[in-house]
Amino acid sequence: MNSVLVRFLRYSPIVASLAGGGLLVLGQANPPTGKPTTPEDYRQAAMTRDGEVARGRTLFADEKRLACSKCHSLDGLGLRAGPDLAAVGDRFARRELIDAVLQPSATIAVGYSTTLVTTKSGEEYQGVLKLATDSAVELMIADGQKIRIATSDIREQRGSNISLMPEGLQTGLTPAEFTDLIEYLVSLKQPDHALSHIHGMPENIPALNPPAVLRPLLDAELKVASAPAGTPGAATTGLVWMGQVPGFPDRFLVAHQAGVIWRVEKSAGHADKTLFADFTPEVFSARGPNGLLGIAFHPQFAQNRKYYVKQQVMEVGKITTLLLERQVTADFARDSGQPPRRLMTIPSVAEHHNGGCIQFGPDGFLYLGMGDSAPNFDPQGSAQDLRRLFGKMLRIDVDHPAADLPYGIPSDNPFLGRTDARPEIWAYGLREPWRFSFDSLTGDLWVADLGQERGDEIDLVRRGENYGWNVYEGFELFSQTHRRDGAEYVAPLFATRRKHGSAVIGGHVYRGDVHSSFYGVYIFGDYQSKRVWGLTHDQRSLKEIRQLATSPQAITCIANDAAGNLYVVGYAGMIYQLDLSGARFDPAAATK
Repeated sequence: MNSVLVRFLRYSPIVASLAGGGLLVLGQANPPTGKPTTPEDYRQAAMTRDGEVARGRTLFADEKRLACSKCHSLDGLGLRAGPDLAAVGDRFARRELIDAVLQPSATIAVGYSTTLVTTKSGEEYQGVLKLATDSAVELMIADGQKIRIATSDIREQRGSNISLMPEGLQTGLTPAEFTDLIEYLVSLKQPDHALSHIHGMPENIPALNPPAVLRPLLDAELKVASAPAGTPGAATTGLVWMGQVPGFPDRFLVAHQAGVIWRVEKSAGHADKTLFADFTPEVFSARGPNGLLGIAFHPQFAQNRKYYVKQQVMEVGKITTLLLERQVTADFARDSGQPPRRLMTIPSVAEHHNGGCIQFGPDGFLYLGMGDSAPNFDPQGSAQDLRRLFGKMLRIDVDHPAADLPYGIPSDNPFLGRTDARPEIWAYGLREPWRFSFDSLTGDLWVADLGQERGDEIDLVRRGENYGWNVYEGFELFSQTHRRDGAEYVAPLFATRRKHGSAVIGGHVYRGDVHSSFYGVYIFGDYQSKRVWGLTHDQRSLKEIRQLATSPQAITCIANDAAGNLYVVGYAGMIYQLDLSGARFDPAAATK
């Protein structure tokens, strides 16, 4: 076996998580003597006993047993093979940390999956992708060494759903030691005093009392058959998008990441589902936040029956983002089955951060959010590079193709005519704009952008502006590497702290009942913490923010309909209608 591979396998990952910048503890341990214990014994011990933080810290740093510190920093910089763990106790609940240790392949942190490279000479390398250029890729192995491989020497490069650490690392610890390790991880939290002077980054978000209510819209979860949860190497996929079909007040399309779209008909007290389309044979959703991620209806949908899909496919060994134009049947009941028209083809650099949302703006043009598609931390500065589509909000004209493109460029796009910029770009400096929306009254463009280690942000995006990544993350200076003299960076309206959540999900400005205290409130959520929030602003400065409710399932989308009703989409398959009637967006009605 290749000596590099041997060194890498010596320190293999034992913990991983789903949300970006999650937990990935690396190491190995010598088994203790005594009576064998089951994973459930360790789980029960860590859930029912108090561990000792100091002993857990010693275990974490013990290179002869766990070697966690070889693979993880605790300073918020994330310069090693695994994610930085400075705020892991804020990101994940105790049970989630325990389960991640006991089932290392069940979930793998976005950006920290294993990349396998085979060279033309037959050498094999495994590591975390840290850099990818046209000329070479860099993998970091667990002991911190970087391996650089020339692109011309690569025969095959692929990702993996299997953690490099076999199941059962806990057997190298006693239940008491395992509990100590978990106790130490739980104690790792973001300091409350960090940027406490920034109004847009509050330490505490008060909760409404009474809260808003989430009422199930469906009788049962919408699911696609897959391998059982926790199966090593199995892909985890779920619901990711929902939208009302124009012209049909009670008809919605609901998209599953694997490529299935349902038509849901809402009626009094319940909703019925029917298969609208099944694109699973062509959609790539086997690893990470990939798959069928977004749908948009043409402004003239009632006349031309056109709708648009953003999805990933595997082409020439690379995960590739496609923007496709499709058409529904004459009765608007299902996809027509006709071949789609391909509008955009964007090969990924890494296997994540490809954005997820497409929307037609009030101007009739199609907007598309693209993440930096980079190894974590965007080492090449793609989001700041106007020659690339990554880390941008794009804006195109689907109705008037250019001579050399299947779409047109609106005449007022800010970088049209520049030789050093792509004309499709509307705004830039974003990391992962998963969900965005337009205020139906004002036309304001609201974007929720997922951060790296420190927090996520909400931006009010305007033409030609730079939102900072990776020079800034939220309100904080992140890196000087790609900073340019004279560049202006627009601060977010709001940024989370890691104790609030790990993956912000953009929503909508509520424009339902004009007499409601929530009228004009931007309502959004978080995938990891399942919280639903509402905020108001004054000239892009945070005015008030409140926690409105908590979802029973991880949130991937907040949808609305023409009447202004809001719906929360749960990744596990359930949809909830947000009932605001019993709550008030009132500072006096909030409790910390």
